[in-house]
Amino acid sequence: MARTNKEILIVDDSLAIRTSMSIVFKEMGHRVRIAEDGFAALRQVRQDITDILITDLNMPGMSGFELLYVFRQRFPAIQTIAMSGSSSRGEVFPGVVADAFFQKGQGIEGLMRIMARLAQTERRAPHPSSAVLPLRIERSAYHSSQDASASIPCPECLRTFTAPFAGNGDRLMEAQCLHCGFSIQYAIVQQSNQTNLQASQFRRSATVRSQNAPGFSY
Repeated sequence: MARTNKEILIVDDSLAIRTSMSIVFKEMGHRVRIAEDGFAALRQVRQDITDILITDLNMPGMSGFELLYVFRQRFPAIQTIAMSGSSSRGEVFPGVVADAFFQKGQGIEGLMRIMARLAQTERRAPHPSSAVLPLRIERSAYHSSQDASASIPCPECLRTFTAPFAGNGDRLMEAQCLHCGFSIQYAIVQQSNQTNLQASQFRRSATVRSQNAPGFSY
């Protein structure tokens, strides 16, 4: 394996595992950060990007399955390694969007071989950078009360949470995701007749798209 230093993010709910792995990689000259679950990992990447993500699959809060999917969507240039105590014969589990799989208990040498192999592969090009646009959430006649709330999809962790309307019109508001803490700007707009007309078509198309989405269990 090339001795080029890497920024490595290790995610595992076991303190002993993430600490021992961190010690080994630091002794090899790599820069290492650790996180106890997927939400903590997203906060780490929000502060500073990483080169390699090594994550356990089974964790409370946000699992490694979900975290890997978020990374593939938002950070495609980051190489990802899934790890688990379950055997997969060295292959990535079906449905897990990772570049490689490491079975716990194989020893650090096996993980080094995986990283050496990934170093020889071409990394995905990052998505073009663009400004984050505020979300526009439509307010229908059914949501006219003062205590009504809106379901807001978080672009960071891809989960949904509720927030109060807190006003009328196109005034820009801000809320923090209840799951990962990401700050989201949104505006409540009045639902138009044209939108009402298109709503059923959108729901039908959304149903088709949802069949291709990963089956996360919250």
